[in-house]
Amino acid sequence: MVRRKEEEKFLNVDATMQGSLVFSDPVNLRINGKFEGSLKTRGNLIIGENARVTADIEGENIIISGFVKGKIKSTQLVGLTSTANVYGEIETPHFSVEEGAIFNGRCRMPSDKLSLSEVSNFLSVEEATIMEWVNAGKIPVEREGGELFFDKKQVEAWIAQQNR
Repeated sequence: MVRRKEEEKFLNVDATMQGSLVFSDPVNLRINGKFEGSLKTRGNLIIGENARVTADIEGENIIISGFVKGKIKSTQLVGLTSTANVYGEIETPHFSVEEGAIFNGRCRMPSDKLSLSEVSNFLSVEEATIMEWVNAGKIPVEREGGELFFDKKQVEAWIAQQNR
């Protein structure tokens, strides 16, 4: 039987931990105990039903079934199961909440369309410079009404082209 690399890296934490955990390689991580601090992971993170987590969390796919308090930032998905109890801020492009879940806080769901200020932050370039590029036709931009929008994928392709 051939196993994918992600399936081989599974860590089940059923203990009390405090500190900072960083996983740079994709891992399937399940937390069942108590964790306080910060957690940065790639792959799948599951916060079990009996878990109590007070942490800032960054990851790809995050499924929560227990108690979490803190900032949660996901590049893919945050899912709250029916037993989840979450207090804090969530930033994710995809968010699912099962009936019965408790969520008190704010959720931001960024899209692939960026405003002028968002593209300024994304590129670490002043808005005035971006407006110069827009007026000169150097950067891809969409106009909707009186607003400017930048497609993130088009901007990333434009950056790659500039670096050639």
